[in-house]
Amino acid sequence: MTRVGDALLAARLGADAIGLVFTARSKRQVTLAQAREIVAVLPPFVATVALFMDDEAALVQQVLDAVRPTWLQFHGNESDAWCAQFGHPFLKAIAMGEGATALSRLQAYPHASGLLLDGHAAGEAGGSGRTFDWSLLPDGLEQPLILAGGLHAGNVGEAVRKARPWAVDVASGVESAAGIKDPARLEAFIRAVRAVDAA
Repeated sequence: MTRVGDALLAARLGADAIGLVFTARSKRQVTLAQAREIVAVLPPFVATVALFMDDEAALVQQVLDAVRPTWLQFHGNESDAWCAQFGHPFLKAIAMGEGATALSRLQAYPHASGLLLDGHAAGEAGGSGRTFDWSLLPDGLEQPLILAGGLHAGNVGEAVRKARPWAVDVASGVESAAGIKDPARLEAFIRAVRAVDAA
């Protein structure tokens, strides 16, 4: 999220969490001021996730102090110990663009609250809009899996049925431009998720 109105709309439509991107590598990057403005207007029980990718520890700490996100989310080559050093719950993104060879990394983050599986290749930024083979998701992992990568209203139902993730994450699939949410797409996406949950 980059705009207050988009975040409020997502909350009204029933989103459980909104993401705020702080890494300079992303076209969706927000400033601390933007993030604080968005977080200040969110209703109760809507979580906030602060996203980073191989950023300095000082930036992560600055965001923790200024924004107080519910979770941190790391998209780069950060180790489990590096992610855990902040003493704050975190999610670790795993690049699934390589297919089955990426699965070994699912065991590398025992301190993560959950693993976000995205469609991009290792070393690339998320938000690429690319899917991956959802049938690759293993059963029996202790950590919740969050499915991301190329999801939109037209395919999220199939993705949830095949992968059975704990949650889904969307960016480009509900945007009219990078960081700008399209209200109709956002509503259609959340409606599609609710429909497959109900079924």
